[in-house]
Amino acid sequence: MQWDSPWGRGFPGWHLECSAMSIKYLGENIDIHCGGVDHIPVHHTNEIAQSEAALGHKWVNYWVHGEFLVLDGGKMSKSSGDFLTVSRLEEEGFSPLDYRYFCLQSRYRKQLVFSFESLDDARKGYKALKKKISMIISNVDINLPVDNSKLEIYIGKFKDQISDDLNIANAFTVLNEVIKDVNLNNNEKTSLIEEFDKVLSLDLMIIEKEPVNVDEELINRLLEERNEARKSKNYGRADEIRNELLNMNIEILDTKEGTTWRLK
Repeated sequence: MQWDSPWGRGFPGWHLECSAMSIKYLGENIDIHCGGVDHIPVHHTNEIAQSEAALGHKWVNYWVHGEFLVLDGGKMSKSSGDFLTVSRLEEEGFSPLDYRYFCLQSRYRKQLVFSFESLDDARKGYKALKKKISMIISNVDINLPVDNSKLEIYIGKFKDQISDDLNIANAFTVLNEVIKDVNLNNNEKTSLIEEFDKVLSLDLMIIEKEPVNVDEELINRLLEERNEARKSKNYGRADEIRNELLNMNIEILDTKEGTTWRLK
Protein backbone atom coordinates (compact mmCIF):
# COMPACT_ATOMS: atom_id res chain seq x y z
CA MET A 1 0.00 0.00 0.00
CA GLN A 2 2.03 2.91 -1.31
CA TRP A 3 1.76 5.59 -3.92
CA ASP A 4 3.72 8.36 -5.61
CA SER A 5 3.20 11.99 -4.63
CA PRO A 6 4.84 15.36 -5.39
CA TRP A 7 6.83 14.88 -2.16
CA GLY A 8 8.00 11.33 -2.83
CA ARG A 9 6.62 7.83 -2.38
CA GLY A 10 4.04 7.64 0.42
CA PHE A 11 2.37 4.94 2.47
CA PRO A 12 -0.34 4.90 5.18
CA GLY A 13 0.95 5.80 8.63
CA TRP A 14 -0.57 5.06 12.02
CA HIS A 15 -2.16 8.51 12.08
CA LEU A 16 -4.29 7.55 9.10
CA GLU A 17 -5.23 4.21 10.64
CA CYS A 18 -6.74 5.98 13.65
CA SER A 19 -8.64 8.49 11.53
CA ALA A 20 -10.01 5.75 9.27
CA MET A 21 -11.15 3.49 12.10
CA SER A 22 -12.62 6.35 14.14
CA ILE A 23 -14.65 7.71 11.24
CA LYS A 24 -15.82 4.25 10.16
CA TYR A 25 -17.02 3.11 13.59
CA LEU A 26 -17.84 6.40 15.37
CA GLY A 27 -18.92 8.63 12.51
CA GLU A 28 -17.91 11.99 11.08
CA ASN A 29 -18.60 13.87 14.33
CA ILE A 30 -17.02 12.60 17.55
CA ASP A 31 -17.81 14.14 20.92
CA ILE A 32 -14.76 12.97 22.91
CA HIS A 33 -11.43 11.60 21.67
CA CYS A 34 -8.96 10.33 24.29
CA GLY A 35 -5.26 9.56 24.27
CA GLY A 36 -1.98 10.02 26.10
CA VAL A 37 -0.27 13.38 26.48
CA ASP A 38 2.47 12.18 24.14
CA HIS A 39 -0.09 12.18 21.30
CA ILE A 40 -0.66 15.95 21.46
CA PRO A 41 2.26 17.32 19.38
CA VAL A 42 2.26 14.85 16.48
CA HIS A 43 -0.28 12.01 16.38
CA HIS A 44 -3.47 13.86 17.27
CA THR A 45 -2.36 16.96 15.38
CA ASN A 46 -2.03 14.82 12.26
CA GLU A 47 -5.35 13.08 12.91
CA ILE A 48 -7.11 16.44 13.07
CA ALA A 49 -5.40 17.75 9.92
CA GLN A 50 -6.13 14.76 7.71
CA SER A 51 -9.63 14.04 9.07
CA GLU A 52 -10.88 17.62 8.76
CA ALA A 53 -9.27 17.95 5.33
CA ALA A 54 -11.18 14.87 4.19
CA LEU A 55 -14.48 15.73 5.90
CA GLY A 56 -14.54 19.47 5.34
CA HIS A 57 -15.77 20.24 8.86
CA LYS A 58 -14.84 20.03 12.54
CA TRP A 59 -14.26 16.42 13.52
CA VAL A 60 -13.89 16.16 17.34
CA ASN A 61 -15.51 18.39 19.97
CA TYR A 62 -13.27 17.56 22.94
CA TRP A 63 -9.79 16.06 23.26
CA VAL A 64 -8.90 14.47 26.61
CA HIS A 65 -5.24 13.64 27.18
CA GLY A 66 -4.23 11.52 30.15
CA GLU A 67 -0.85 11.63 31.84
CA PHE A 68 1.37 8.56 32.07
CA LEU A 69 1.17 5.60 34.38
CA VAL A 70 4.77 5.33 35.56
CA LEU A 71 7.04 2.81 37.26
CA ASP A 72 9.74 4.28 39.48
CA GLY A 73 9.60 7.60 37.68
CA GLY A 74 9.64 6.17 34.17
CA LYS A 75 6.87 5.75 31.62
CA MET A 76 5.62 2.21 30.98
CA SER A 77 6.83 1.19 27.53
CA LYS A 78 6.37 -1.90 25.39
CA SER A 79 9.60 -1.18 23.55
CA SER A 80 11.60 -1.31 26.78
CA GLY A 81 9.69 -4.34 28.04
CA ASP A 82 8.83 -2.36 31.16
CA PHE A 83 5.05 -2.58 31.25
CA LEU A 84 2.18 -4.41 32.95
CA THR A 85 -0.92 -6.09 31.56
CA VAL A 86 -4.33 -6.66 33.12
CA SER A 87 -3.78 -10.41 32.83
CA ARG A 88 -0.57 -10.03 34.86
CA LEU A 89 -2.49 -8.14 37.55
CA GLU A 90 -5.12 -10.88 37.60
CA GLU A 91 -2.38 -13.46 38.07
CA GLU A 92 -1.30 -11.47 41.12
CA GLY A 93 -4.84 -11.71 42.53
CA PHE A 94 -6.20 -8.29 41.52
CA SER A 95 -9.41 -7.74 39.58
CA PRO A 96 -9.75 -5.26 36.69
CA LEU A 97 -12.06 -3.22 38.93
CA ASP A 98 -9.37 -3.03 41.62
CA TYR A 99 -7.14 -1.47 38.97
CA ARG A 100 -9.91 0.84 37.75
CA TYR A 101 -10.52 2.07 41.32
CA PHE A 102 -6.76 2.63 41.66
CA CYS A 103 -6.69 4.77 38.50
CA LEU A 104 -9.73 6.78 39.57
CA GLN A 105 -7.93 7.95 42.72
CA SER A 106 -5.68 10.21 40.63
CA ARG A 107 -6.48 13.23 38.45
CA TYR A 108 -6.06 12.34 34.79
CA ARG A 109 -3.76 15.33 34.24
CA LYS A 110 -1.31 14.03 36.85
CA GLN A 111 1.14 11.15 36.44
CA LEU A 112 0.15 8.07 38.43
CA VAL A 113 2.97 6.08 40.02
CA PHE A 114 2.26 2.36 40.04
CA SER A 115 3.30 -0.13 42.70
CA PHE A 116 1.69 -3.34 43.86
CA GLU A 117 1.55 -1.86 47.35
CA SER A 118 -0.51 1.11 46.17
CA LEU A 119 -2.70 -1.19 44.09
CA ASP A 120 -3.29 -3.34 47.17
CA ASP A 121 -4.30 -0.23 49.13
CA ALA A 122 -6.76 0.60 46.35
CA ARG A 123 -8.17 -2.92 46.45
CA LYS A 124 -8.78 -2.60 50.19
CA GLY A 125 -10.47 0.76 49.67
CA TYR A 126 -12.66 -0.61 46.87
CA LYS A 127 -13.59 -3.65 48.96
CA ALA A 128 -14.53 -1.44 51.94
CA LEU A 129 -16.65 0.79 49.69
CA LYS A 130 -18.44 -2.20 48.19
CA LYS A 131 -19.12 -3.63 51.65
CA LYS A 132 -20.76 -0.39 52.83
CA ILE A 133 -22.88 -0.19 49.69
CA SER A 134 -23.87 -3.86 49.87
CA MET A 135 -25.20 -3.25 53.39
CA ILE A 136 -27.31 -0.35 52.10
CA ILE A 137 -28.72 -2.30 49.14
CA SER A 138 -29.43 -5.36 51.30
CA ASN A 139 -31.54 -3.24 53.66
CA VAL A 140 -33.71 -1.45 51.12
CA ASP A 141 -37.34 -1.12 52.23
CA ILE A 142 -39.66 -0.79 49.23
CA ASN A 143 -42.32 0.75 51.47
CA LEU A 144 -40.22 3.82 52.21
CA PRO A 145 -40.79 6.87 49.98
CA VAL A 146 -38.11 8.44 47.78
CA ASP A 147 -37.74 12.21 48.01
CA ASN A 148 -36.66 13.24 44.52
CA SER A 149 -35.69 16.73 45.72
CA LYS A 150 -32.98 15.18 47.92
CA LEU A 151 -31.75 13.11 44.99
CA GLU A 152 -31.57 16.12 42.70
CA ILE A 153 -29.34 17.99 45.18
CA TYR A 154 -26.80 15.17 45.33
CA ILE A 155 -26.93 14.47 41.60
CA GLY A 156 -26.25 18.16 41.01
CA LYS A 157 -23.25 18.08 43.37
CA PHE A 158 -21.90 14.95 41.67
CA LYS A 159 -22.30 16.45 38.19
CA ASP A 160 -20.58 19.65 39.33
CA GLN A 161 -17.48 17.66 40.28
CA ILE A 162 -17.46 15.62 37.07
CA SER A 163 -17.89 18.84 35.09
CA ASP A 164 -14.92 20.37 36.92
CA ASP A 165 -12.37 18.85 34.53
CA LEU A 166 -13.38 15.30 35.51
CA ASN A 167 -12.70 15.76 39.23
CA ILE A 168 -13.34 12.12 40.12
CA ALA A 169 -11.72 12.42 43.57
CA ASN A 170 -14.30 15.01 44.63
CA ALA A 171 -17.04 12.93 43.00
CA PHE A 172 -16.05 10.10 45.38
CA THR A 173 -16.39 12.60 48.23
CA VAL A 174 -20.01 13.20 47.18
CA LEU A 175 -20.58 9.43 47.05
CA ASN A 176 -19.27 9.06 50.60
CA GLU A 177 -21.51 11.92 51.74
CA VAL A 178 -24.49 9.98 50.40
CA ILE A 179 -23.43 6.81 52.21
CA LYS A 180 -23.08 8.67 55.54
CA ASP A 181 -26.15 10.94 55.25
CA VAL A 182 -28.56 9.93 58.06
CA ASN A 183 -31.31 11.99 56.43
CA LEU A 184 -31.40 9.68 53.40
CA ASN A 185 -33.16 6.32 53.61
CA ASN A 186 -31.63 3.26 51.95
CA ASN A 187 -33.96 3.54 48.95
CA GLU A 188 -32.72 7.07 48.25
CA LYS A 189 -29.08 6.10 48.80
CA THR A 190 -29.44 3.13 46.45
CA SER A 191 -30.97 5.33 43.73
CA LEU A 192 -28.09 7.79 44.00
CA ILE A 193 -25.41 5.10 44.04
CA GLU A 194 -26.92 3.54 40.91
CA GLU A 195 -26.92 6.94 39.19
CA PHE A 196 -23.31 7.69 40.17
CA ASP A 197 -22.11 4.29 39.01
CA LYS A 198 -23.27 5.09 35.48
CA VAL A 199 -20.21 7.34 35.46
CA LEU A 200 -17.83 5.43 37.75
CA SER A 201 -18.55 1.96 36.26
CA LEU A 202 -17.36 0.12 39.38
CA ASP A 203 -20.21 -2.42 39.61
CA LEU A 204 -21.34 -0.75 42.84
CA MET A 205 -24.83 -2.24 42.57
CA ILE A 206 -23.57 -5.83 42.68
CA ILE A 207 -23.87 -7.06 46.26
CA GLU A 208 -20.68 -8.52 47.69
CA LYS A 209 -20.98 -11.50 49.99
CA GLU A 210 -18.17 -12.56 52.25
CA PRO A 211 -16.96 -16.09 51.55
CA VAL A 212 -18.17 -18.54 54.18
CA ASN A 213 -15.95 -21.28 55.55
CA VAL A 214 -18.27 -24.19 56.26
CA ASP A 215 -17.35 -26.76 58.91
CA GLU A 216 -19.66 -29.58 57.80
CA GLU A 217 -18.55 -31.86 60.62
CA LEU A 218 -19.55 -29.25 63.22
CA ILE A 219 -22.85 -28.54 61.46
CA ASN A 220 -23.80 -32.22 61.30
CA ARG A 221 -22.86 -32.68 64.95
CA LEU A 222 -25.08 -29.75 65.96
CA LEU A 223 -27.96 -31.05 63.83
CA GLU A 224 -27.66 -34.46 65.48
CA GLU A 225 -27.71 -32.82 68.91
CA ARG A 226 -30.75 -30.77 67.89
CA ASN A 227 -32.60 -33.88 66.71
CA GLU A 228 -31.90 -35.56 70.04
CA ALA A 229 -33.10 -32.46 71.90
CA ARG A 230 -36.35 -32.46 69.92
CA LYS A 231 -36.90 -36.16 70.60
CA SER A 232 -36.52 -35.53 74.33
CA LYS A 233 -38.80 -32.46 74.00
CA ASN A 234 -35.99 -30.13 75.03
CA TYR A 235 -37.20 -27.46 72.64
CA GLY A 236 -35.25 -24.70 74.35
CA ARG A 237 -31.96 -26.38 73.49
CA ALA A 238 -33.20 -27.14 69.97
CA ASP A 239 -33.92 -23.44 69.44
CA GLU A 240 -30.50 -22.50 70.82
CA ILE A 241 -28.83 -24.75 68.26
CA ARG A 242 -30.96 -23.30 65.44
CA ASN A 243 -29.91 -19.78 66.45
CA GLU A 244 -26.29 -20.86 66.75
CA LEU A 245 -26.41 -22.18 63.20
CA LEU A 246 -28.16 -19.04 61.96
CA ASN A 247 -25.25 -17.01 63.35
CA MET A 248 -23.03 -19.18 61.15
CA ASN A 249 -25.24 -18.29 58.14
CA ILE A 250 -26.67 -21.81 58.16
CA GLU A 251 -30.41 -22.26 57.66
CA ILE A 252 -32.09 -25.46 58.92
CA LEU A 253 -34.76 -27.14 56.77
CA ASP A 254 -37.04 -29.65 58.52
CA THR A 255 -38.72 -31.92 55.94
CA LYS A 256 -40.60 -35.23 55.95
CA GLU A 257 -37.42 -36.91 54.79
CA GLY A 258 -35.42 -35.43 57.67
CA THR A 259 -33.43 -32.34 58.55
CA THR A 260 -31.11 -30.66 56.05
CA TRP A 261 -29.28 -27.35 55.93
CA ARG A 262 -28.18 -24.70 53.45
CA LEU A 263 -26.21 -21.47 53.40
CA LYS A 264 -28.30 -18.33 53.85
